[in-house]
Amino acid sequence: MKPAFRRILLKLSGEALAGEGSFGISPTVIREIAEEIKEVHALGVEIGIVIGGGNVIRGVSAASEGMDRASADYMGMLASIINGLALQDALEKIGLTTRVLSALEIPAVAELYIRRRAMRHMEKGRVVIFAGGTGNPYFSTDTAAALRAAEIHAEVVLKATKVDGVYSADPKKDPAATRYANISFDEAIAKNLQVMDATAFALCRDQKLPIKVFSIFKSGALKRVVLGEDEGTLVHV
Repeated sequence: MKPAFRRILLKLSGEALAGEGSFGISPTVIREIAEEIKEVHALGVEIGIVIGGGNVIRGVSAASEGMDRASADYMGMLASIINGLALQDALEKIGLTTRVLSALEIPAVAELYIRRRAMRHMEKGRVVIFAGGTGNPYFSTDTAAALRAAEIHAEVVLKATKVDGVYSADPKKDPAATRYANISFDEAIAKNLQVMDATAFALCRDQKLPIKVFSIFKSGALKRVVLGEDEGTLVHV
């Protein structure tokens, strides 16, 4: 089986790690995600991962409750580092060599993000987890994913969500909603489809970096996406 991509950037939401819960990390879920990643790694694909912190705290939500936005965002970045360490532990327990590179300098727990170091780790077959967002407040981990993907010359951003693609409407509210197999950036904008936040979406569009949206909770979906099968939605130029 030949993969469709040589180097990928996988974007995982923090909420995904909580599983059925609304907070924290589910050991079962993170173990299952690690196994999915291992299957893709076995294909010889170089893997970078950006992970959110929404299962611990979301900066925007905290700010809406009266917290200073910058402080809330920094807390979210720290939450993403916690998640990165948890995912590293799960991956290394099943035999994958992993590095956590943080946009915030915390030398006791993670390497500082340096672009060329990250690329070297990937070339050596290590799974690289990019934690700490962009290191700046007011930017989402979607934007961090788009930025890191562009920096490391990833061929695609794989956005793992709870929904198995981009739909014409919310499939939970509209049973007639249909999934797009392919859609262009321009079409997604015209139809006001919320694929990623505006900054991340614009960066991917400008860099001609395709986005594949799929469900991380469908068994084998990540591998099928990497093999180029009809899974999820491809957003392209």
